[in-house]
Amino acid sequence: MADPLDSDLIAIDPNQVMQLTGSCLCEGVKYKIDGPVRNVVNCFCEQCRKTSGHHVAATKVNKDHLAFENDETLDWYECLPSVYRGFCKTCGSSLFWENKNAADNGIAIMAGALDAPTNLKTIGNIFTEDASDYCKVPSIE
Repeated sequence: MADPLDSDLIAIDPNQVMQLTGSCLCEGVKYKIDGPVRNVVNCFCEQCRKTSGHHVAATKVNKDHLAFENDETLDWYECLPSVYRGFCKTCGSSLFWENKNAADNGIAIMAGALDAPTNLKTIGNIFTEDASDYCKVPSIE
């Protein structure tokens, strides 16, 4: 099986330029996105399940297009060497996933933390073989 992280599925779409905002539940972390955005990918890996309590639905942007209005409660957990998960240390919201060694300067942003409407669509599922036994992986139309 091909590595799901080595595909066009997870690439940022240069033609999908958006202006979006998002925050954690307590708004200790607030941010703006202004630039190309990837559509949403669902990840069912064990780490995403443990972090979110189910699976993660995330978009992705180049870090140069992400600006923080407030990040006083943002903290980072190194879940693998050079791979970090960003979360709010006050309300516990899962917000970001970043591989510091990635060549694309991208950062994944949890889609549920974005303010609606996002005009994004879910385009794929990755690591579905790791989905928990209770979970029915959604089909993508």
